[in-house]
Amino acid sequence: MKRGATGTFQNTTAGGETVNAFVPAPLPPVPPIALDGNLQLLLESAVLAVGRLDSVSTLLPDRAQFLYAYVRKEAVLSSQIEGTQSSLSDLLLFELDDLPGVPIDDVVEVSNYVAALEHGLKRVRNGFPLSNRLIREVHGVLLSRKHTDGRGSGKGPGKDPGEFRRSQNWIGGSRPGNAAFVPPPHTAVPDCMQALEQFLDARDDGVPMLVRAALAHVQFETIHPFIDGNGRVGRLFVTLQLCEAGVLHEPLLYLSLYLKQHRSRYYELLSRVREDGDWEEWLRFFLEGVRQTAEEAVATAQRLGRVFAKHHGQIETTGRRAGSAIRVHDALKGRPILSLAEARRLTQLSFPAASSAMDLLVELGIVKELTGRKRNRFFAYRQYLATLDEGTKP
Repeated sequence: MKRGATGTFQNTTAGGETVNAFVPAPLPPVPPIALDGNLQLLLESAVLAVGRLDSVSTLLPDRAQFLYAYVRKEAVLSSQIEGTQSSLSDLLLFELDDLPGVPIDDVVEVSNYVAALEHGLKRVRNGFPLSNRLIREVHGVLLSRKHTDGRGSGKGPGKDPGEFRRSQNWIGGSRPGNAAFVPPPHTAVPDCMQALEQFLDARDDGVPMLVRAALAHVQFETIHPFIDGNGRVGRLFVTLQLCEAGVLHEPLLYLSLYLKQHRSRYYELLSRVREDGDWEEWLRFFLEGVRQTAEEAVATAQRLGRVFAKHHGQIETTGRRAGSAIRVHDALKGRPILSLAEARRLTQLSFPAASSAMDLLVELGIVKELTGRKRNRFFAYRQYLATLDEGTKP
C-alpha cells in the first residue's frame, strides 16, 4: 500500500547549504499495516522459524561456547557493512593479544560492537526497558570503549559517544546538497526519539513483535540520531528487542549477513517507505530476512553439533592421550582460535599434557597451527572457523 510520504520536509542549513531534512511521522503507520494474504503467511513463517531457533538454542549443550563465536560473527558482519576490513579470525586473534597485519582501528571497532551488544543484553536481562537511555548507553560503549589493554583510538573526534547529535548529518553524497537522504534536523531528534520510545513501549496496539521490530528499525535509521554508528546500533537493536520481548532467550538472530547480501534492495526499500509509505514491501523483505536468517542459524548450530560429535569420536579412539585431548577440544569449541597458554588455563592441564593434546589434534587434522613458531603458538579449530566464516570475508 502506498500511503504517500511518511513524514514532512523541513528546511535546514548544513555545511553552508539549505537542504530539505526529512522528519518522520510517529509510528505506527496510518492507515495501519495490512497484514493479509502473502504478508500474513510471511509473518507466520518468520515467527515459526524464530521459534525453532529459540528451541534449538535451549538444546545446545554448550550454549555459552556457541554464542561466544556466533556473536563475534555478527560483530564482524555488521562492522563490514560500515566499511571495516576485519575478519572473524582477526577479531579472535585480537582478543588473544596477537593482532595480525590489519588496521588496528578496524579490529577495535568490531571488538567494541561485541561489548555494546553484551552491555545491552545484560541491561535487558536485568529488567531495564528498551528506551532512549539504553540506546544511548549502547552507542556510548560502541564508540568510546578502548580495548582492555589500551589499544585503539578511544573516543573519535566529534562522534559524541552516547549522545544524540547536535548537528545536521546526511547519508550518501559528498556534502548535504547532493546527499541521497538528509535525516531530521538535530533540534527534532529528541522529539522523534521520544515518539519511537513510546512505540517500543506499547503493548496494546495490536502490532506483532516482529512487525514492531521491522517498523522501529526503519524509524531509527530514518532519524539517524547519532553522528556515527547509526547502522550498527540499528541492527543490534533488532536483536535486543526480540530478547527483551522473550521471543528469543539467546541473541542468535542477526540480520547483518542478509542485509550485506541485499544491500541495494535494503536502501531502496528504506527510501520507498519514506517517499511512498510502502511499509508492506519493506515488511516482506524484513520478514523474509528473519525467516532465512533463523533457518540458517538453526542449520549452523546443527552442523556444528555434528562436527563436534564427529571429532569427539575421533579423539576417543586415540588411547591414553584421549582424555587430555577431549579437554582441549572442549576449550576450542568455546574459543576456536587458542594459544597453548590459553588452552592450559582453560583446561587446567600441565604444559606437557596440553602441548601433547594439541599436537594430537593437529595430527588428526582437527586443528591447524597458525604461526609456524616453536613458542607462543596459536591453533585454529579449522572446520568450526570455516563454518562460521561463511559470508564474513571482507
